[in-house]
Amino acid sequence: MLRVALRKTSLVDYPGRVAAVVFFPGCNLRCPWCHNSPLVEPRPAGEREKPGESDLVDLGSALELIERRRFLIGGVVFSGGEPLLRRELGDSIRRVREAGLRVKLDTNGTSPAALESLLSDGSTRPDYVALDLKLAPRRYGELFPVGGLGSAAAVGETGRELGRSAALLAASGAEHEFRSLAFGSGFFAASDIEALAPLVDGSPWYFSPFRPGGCLDPLWDSAPAGSPEDAGRLAAFARSLGKDARVRGEPG
Repeated sequence: MLRVALRKTSLVDYPGRVAAVVFFPGCNLRCPWCHNSPLVEPRPAGEREKPGESDLVDLGSALELIERRRFLIGGVVFSGGEPLLRRELGDSIRRVREAGLRVKLDTNGTSPAALESLLSDGSTRPDYVALDLKLAPRRYGELFPVGGLGSAAAVGETGRELGRSAALLAASGAEHEFRSLAFGSGFFAASDIEALAPLVDGSPWYFSPFRPGGCLDPLWDSAPAGSPEDAGRLAAFARSLGKDARVRGEPG
């Protein structure tokens, strides 16, 4: 049985709703700042348990708990890791829908075929999607796993996948948002925003300050934290390009 992380109650992960959050394991990227390292690189069978893995539960148990608490929450967020990599996602969405709950999906945008499959089926179509825009598409090679495909062709393909996911959301009519981090080091800059802006339609583009600590790459634990001012500067630049850019947590 697939093991997942479960946040029983969240006030911040689903805009306007109290929600449970299911975090699926496995990801095709290795963002060094990721705070979900036990999920990004699941432990192979037989290896000793990693820190944080003791908090994982069977997916079936997580969904049963959500069903029992369906009158206390208004929705469920499927996050990760990268949930679109998991074949169990579609059935999990169906089960949550049958419980009368709304569904939000968090994705890195690199699996457009899986996203299209969900969007095209009313029983699996998310009510809300958050698409992460991590760096300029040409920089996504910086996020590939060590030893992974870092060729120009692979980076180009990832950029096309990201663009296709954004286009699918724009055409679907599903409510959605875009998300980016603001780093104190300026790691994500105006040049990244310029490169990503063509992917962003009229939906909100949220900028959140990076918070070091518990990162996939321990070196990032000592990286400068982002500030609301850092996020505000990036959002202001995105607005100058005609985007509905906002700082997460500030009034819209």
